[in-house]
Amino acid sequence: MRKLLLAIAFILPLAAAAQETASLPDVTLELETSTNMNFVEDEFEQMDFKVNRMRFGVQGGLGDNLSYHFRTTFHKNSDVFSVDNMARSIELAKISWTPNEKWDFSAGKMFVVHGGYENYVNVLLVREFTDFNSCIEVYQTGVQGTYHASDDHQFTLQIVNNRAESDSQLYAAGLPEGIRSAKIPMMGTFNWDGFFADRAVRLMYSTSISQVAQDKYMYYFTAGNIYEKGPVLAYFDIMYSRSQVDKAQRISSRTSLAPTAQNVEYLTLIADFEYQFTPNWNAYVKGAYETSNIYKDNGIYKKGHYLTSWNAQACVEWFPFTKEKGLKVYLHYVYKGNEVENSLMTVLPDTQRVSLGLTYSIPVL
Repeated sequence: MRKLLLAIAFILPLAAAAQETASLPDVTLELETSTNMNFVEDEFEQMDFKVNRMRFGVQGGLGDNLSYHFRTTFHKNSDVFSVDNMARSIELAKISWTPNEKWDFSAGKMFVVHGGYENYVNVLLVREFTDFNSCIEVYQTGVQGTYHASDDHQFTLQIVNNRAESDSQLYAAGLPEGIRSAKIPMMGTFNWDGFFADRAVRLMYSTSISQVAQDKYMYYFTAGNIYEKGPVLAYFDIMYSRSQVDKAQRISSRTSLAPTAQNVEYLTLIADFEYQFTPNWNAYVKGAYETSNIYKDNGIYKKGHYLTSWNAQACVEWFPFTKEKGLKVYLHYVYKGNEVENSLMTVLPDTQRVSLGLTYSIPVL
């Protein structure tokens, strides 16, 4: 509550000032809460109530060409990280300049423009993220420029920090022996967002490169393939990363031995289909498949396949006042499975969860 009051105290003067130069800003509070029944290996574990997400944001314009977007979340810690000098709980703090209809530029803490539907949409629409998306810090500080080639195609070049914390905070076991910290720990991303078939088909592709340690790099390729028309939404996301140091920690954190792994690659595939039966009812089924590999021997880590993970989800959603009112009640089921394929990896149990919850996007101003 203290954070919320501080955020409101910060936002309201901005809103008052904005009224003198532009239209009233949009101020929104987003909330998701649920009751959950958790199972481990088919055995009932516990039941709990949880506030899964709570965010407070404001966005608006300052004159004809300038705009701003600030948003903070209340389920992340507020420690100020050493790299960007900003609390992790602050997701967005950026200002944008649009000199004409073809170009716009932004600076500050912003969304990282990786491709893929689940990386792009509001988190209130995703009940369970994959390991890949959970390990990416999708809000970083930097700059970007976007060229709008047409109404259907835009291209973005972005340069941001590739992390907010120091190496000692990021790597539980520290950097591998003989490897030094990156002098330019930044990430460059090129993103293409295109529409086809009368805007029913959307492709969101990107490629990224970042320096994770001195002379050590990480590469991303992410692709979202989306179909949305009428009551149907379907998408297929492909996410692949290849890193010379295990920045994501998906292998390193799951071994019983200390060294941080090198030469890791991760692949995630997500398929989703949903159908809105009426303005008040929607349902979807979704599946995800993930692999974790070492592509080159390093120390105790030998080349090979280390872990396969998957999840299956089903959800029914009810909008008491239709989608436009922002309130949704849902019943969601998720099964998460893991298959360890290397003796270094800690065995992970299969889990299930049934959740009855609601999300509400509340316009404050």
